[in-house]
Amino acid sequence: MVQTTSDPKLSTGHPQRSSSETDQIIQFHHPEQYRTSEWYTGSGEIAASGDNRSFEVTATYTLTAEVKLVDGVFEPSNPTLAEIYSPRGRCVAIVDRSVDELYGDALRRYFESHEIPLQLLACRAWESDKTPETVHNLLKFLGKDGCDVSRNEPVLVVGGGVLSDVAGLACALQHRRTPYIMVGTTIVAAIDAGPSPRTCTNGAQFKNSIGVYHPPVLTLVDRNFFRTLATGHIRNGMAEIIKMAVTDDPILFELMERHGVRLLETHFATLGGDEELNAIADEVIYRALFSYMKHEGTNMFETYQDRPHAYGHTWSPRFEPAAKLMHGHSVAIGMAFGASLAVELNWLEPAERDRIINLCRAIGLSVYHPILEDIDLMLEGQKNMRRKRGEGGLWAPLPTGIGSCDYAQEVSSGMLEVAVEHHKQLCAALPDGGRGQEMYLSDLGLE
Repeated sequence: MVQTTSDPKLSTGHPQRSSSETDQIIQFHHPEQYRTSEWYTGSGEIAASGDNRSFEVTATYTLTAEVKLVDGVFEPSNPTLAEIYSPRGRCVAIVDRSVDELYGDALRRYFESHEIPLQLLACRAWESDKTPETVHNLLKFLGKDGCDVSRNEPVLVVGGGVLSDVAGLACALQHRRTPYIMVGTTIVAAIDAGPSPRTCTNGAQFKNSIGVYHPPVLTLVDRNFFRTLATGHIRNGMAEIIKMAVTDDPILFELMERHGVRLLETHFATLGGDEELNAIADEVIYRALFSYMKHEGTNMFETYQDRPHAYGHTWSPRFEPAAKLMHGHSVAIGMAFGASLAVELNWLEPAERDRIINLCRAIGLSVYHPILEDIDLMLEGQKNMRRKRGEGGLWAPLPTGIGSCDYAQEVSSGMLEVAVEHHKQLCAALPDGGRGQEMYLSDLGLE
């Protein structure tokens, strides 16, 4: 039994301290028997001014989340999912409709073999479905009119980056915080959007502008799913690997330079490839994940803007929907332009810029699009990004070498125009003008 008292210094069950006769600070560490979740904990303190006129509350929130590479996640012999859902008596799952067509039978057989009831919603998850309406439909499935999930019941989400964003947001809204487990079936979902704490939908002409921070409690990465992806989707996801290689991991960059083309052709060693390439594929995925989550996972609420994983994502959220580009191509254009801008700022040697551009081009990613020349749109993108990043500056990550970066607090309109012009001239000398393969959404039948 917990007793209450009018004197905060005499509260029982929680350690406390008083800093002075007039200031009282009470630290609360809630007893373990009252926890509502095995993944979330919290504590806090309340500081009273002593005049019975004001007080201040400070609270902390701790999440334990795991990211794990697995092989054959839907093989009945793999115990990972069964160990989680068997004690709970069922599994509630949201699955990308295309993934359900390819892997739905295997998923159902898995839970049947472990005698775990499965309640599954197959959801179309195209870029055009990344809307508040989709989130609302998912909430119907999760809520009282559907499965009525518990606040501590982890929803299984299986699909690509779009589904991870909208389903993660729906879980964040359901009971204000329902945990979920992410099985990413694309490269973007596996190493970027899937484990990310940022869940979202698109706003009008600005990507990912509506959302909350709510990471999965467990992310399972099984590259066997890459086998059935279109090559254009493999290429699209590799842009997110390159951004971490450029800004954080020079070894990863060298691995991509040496093996990127073969990883693309073999869908990360799932369509042929020897034992060595299998090991390389695992190392590339692990390094990309570790670099990403080292910065993203430990800065969950974007309370700091030293975020290398935002490289390529400063101007692209504005020009990507306007030009109807595939996300990876948009990011690659942003990275290539960012490298050119870094050269203008004397942050980066031209030879290193050329390595970044050459790596993107080697796997067929775009490095230029005429939309960069719309300076008004680019400046509008900067304005939007300043607001998103807290009005303290633009904080655009730009490379300072292969495997390192710094952050441009501001980029003037004059510098922006000069950098765009020089980047345009650089790419004009390329055989295809910097154009990538299957660079538009319609190229892969997504619209």
